[in-house]
Amino acid sequence: MPSVCFYFEVHQPYRLKPYGALQVGRDHDYFDEKLNAEVLRKVANTCYLPANEAMLRMIERTDGRFRASYALTGVVIEQMKLYAPEVLDSFVRLAKTGSVELIAETYYHTLAALYDKDEYRDQIEMEMKLIESEFGQVPRVFRNTELIYNDEIGQLIADEGFNAMIIEGADDVLDWRSPNFVYRVAGRDMKLLVKNYKLSDDIAFRFSNKDWSDYPLTAEKFAGWIHGRSGAGDVVNLFMDYETFGEHQWKETGIFDFLEQLPDLLFTHPQWDILTPSQVVDRYPALGELPCQRTVSWADEARDVSAWQGNAMQQRALAEIYSLGSAVRRRNNSHLLALWRRLQTSDHFYYMATKSNFDAAVHDYFSPYEGPYDAFIHYMNVMKDLNLSVLATAEKQIQL
Repeated sequence: MPSVCFYFEVHQPYRLKPYGALQVGRDHDYFDEKLNAEVLRKVANTCYLPANEAMLRMIERTDGRFRASYALTGVVIEQMKLYAPEVLDSFVRLAKTGSVELIAETYYHTLAALYDKDEYRDQIEMEMKLIESEFGQVPRVFRNTELIYNDEIGQLIADEGFNAMIIEGADDVLDWRSPNFVYRVAGRDMKLLVKNYKLSDDIAFRFSNKDWSDYPLTAEKFAGWIHGRSGAGDVVNLFMDYETFGEHQWKETGIFDFLEQLPDLLFTHPQWDILTPSQVVDRYPALGELPCQRTVSWADEARDVSAWQGNAMQQRALAEIYSLGSAVRRRNNSHLLALWRRLQTSDHFYYMATKSNFDAAVHDYFSPYEGPYDAFIHYMNVMKDLNLSVLATAEKQIQL
């Protein structure tokens, strides 16, 4: 019986406020609390609350046959508690249905996997404890920040005891393989669930694009595409940002109607079902190893890490923040440690990207700044102040 697997990413960063050179040494309050609250509440009303209500209706209407999975970063859960606790409550209700699986990732949504393996493990452990505390689930499946993956990362996650990892289905990595099978990490037994990016992006990016040759995308048409893969794989993995529903694709596009109609149409072919990632792992054997010697992600057309490391500004900023790790830890200051970790969040470096064409439009859509150079200047001014704070006395408390 072939399956569909839905995974949704839920994340909001702590955005920096405009931070000028004259504030260095004087102002340790780096984040734009007003903007962060506004964004969280806006997305709660356009996406999180209506989408969760739709998911709950689909689960109830199908007697639990509709299933989904989520990864909620630690920083988005923190902000839900601060600005919209009803949103967190709605995710808890979904988790209690038995049809929703919580996936682990890095608590602060960082690039630590590429820079600081000990920090990476610490953030995974923090996320695991948070998910168990808030939702009563112990995650068995892991997704790295922005689906950043290579063999080394996969082996590290396997050694941490996870049963599976969610990764991007980059064409050059798959080569002749299909994303619609389960694979194994090179040199390990841990399974890999590979995103079918073409079908996922039809929903996430192309749904409302009137210039797209397949516009409009109806639930009937999409279900037909899924059913057309019968006999050509075990599972179609549809992985995307949860904000697709109502925020990136507005309600007026019909995205919620599409979402609610899709499960019933998928079930019109009785051989198809919908599984959570752990259920996929339990049911389907791995077809073989999937070597991944280059580092991939689900960002931009290149599906690499150039969205965060592609220019000298990003490289300098990343080198700066991770160079402070030892000094921060030596201070044994929990406030300072949390502050340093919030400044690792990948979004800060994403805003500094100097991309072109469609990639540039996507980066600009998410950025709160006028451009990448403003993002870099504000961030590096914060780094100057953080350096002064790190070098200050161990007793100094940095208030968040």
